[in-house]
Amino acid sequence: MSTTHHELLADIATAYYLNNTSKVEIAKEHGISRFQVARYLDEARRDGIVDITIHRPAHTRIDAAALAAALGVDAIDIARGAAGFTARESVAEQAADTLGSLAREGDTIGVSWSRTLSLMSTHLERLPTCDVVQLAGDLRVGDDGGSGQLIHRLGAATDGRTWPLPAPLIVETAELADSLRRLPEISQAQARADRLDIAMVAIGTWTAGRSTVWERLTGPERTAIAEAGAVAEVSGRLLTADGGHVDAGLDGRVISVTIDQLRTAATTVAVAYGADNLPGVLAALRSGFVQQLVVDGELAAALAEHAGLADA
Repeated sequence: MSTTHHELLADIATAYYLNNTSKVEIAKEHGISRFQVARYLDEARRDGIVDITIHRPAHTRIDAAALAAALGVDAIDIARGAAGFTARESVAEQAADTLGSLAREGDTIGVSWSRTLSLMSTHLERLPTCDVVQLAGDLRVGDDGGSGQLIHRLGAATDGRTWPLPAPLIVETAELADSLRRLPEISQAQARADRLDIAMVAIGTWTAGRSTVWERLTGPERTAIAEAGAVAEVSGRLLTADGGHVDAGLDGRVISVTIDQLRTAATTVAVAYGADNLPGVLAALRSGFVQQLVVDGELAAALAEHAGLADA
């Protein structure tokens, strides 16, 4: 190994592991791709430039493959994240890696909106040429650009065609939602969701701080939904603890992908984090539309304990 290359590996490792610089930022600084950054980080560990010691409690040493088998999904990607990353940031970065590993030339990728998925899009660099379908109407939080910005970023990463869904996620009445669904640009995007190779969605437990839809409803509406048995929300669709569908008057007002459409996707990837999101994740798994999970270590540990694998 040349001294120059050795120094490059050390510089990249220092930026990522010690300075909390993202792979995208490192790639821009050095004029290389994000995936080259990942390979250089692997090389730095392999060649002894980076020596990582992790003091992890036994119950958090999780066999992801065994956990996936126990929960009945194809794979579970457990986000570790760089030092200083929040759980959301770690899951967002891992979700970008997961999508990058799954996407193939000519795929149709559907993406819903959540704070985590929006952050995921900032970690994407290049994807194969794919069509991108917006799976849920617009729902903005703070200064986030919402679903439209998320789809724009993915479209830029793929150089493929985008199918935006120019409507709010939730409207005041079912009649208004029906009239919007009849608009050609909306009906075409929703029809594309029938033929997804990859769907990316977020799981929220039906409680304050865990569902962005929760924040858009009145107190009586939230209470009615909880009394109807809802414990989880996915793109505005509500689920009971056993994975069943809940309407409670909200379903007709929502403009987004349906659970049945997610079940027909070749691969549906669901993202979530935090042990308090366990009820929502279990409901989504029981609904039968999730093939792959992206979670943080805390939620992975809660899932392992639920599956009886806490000491794995």
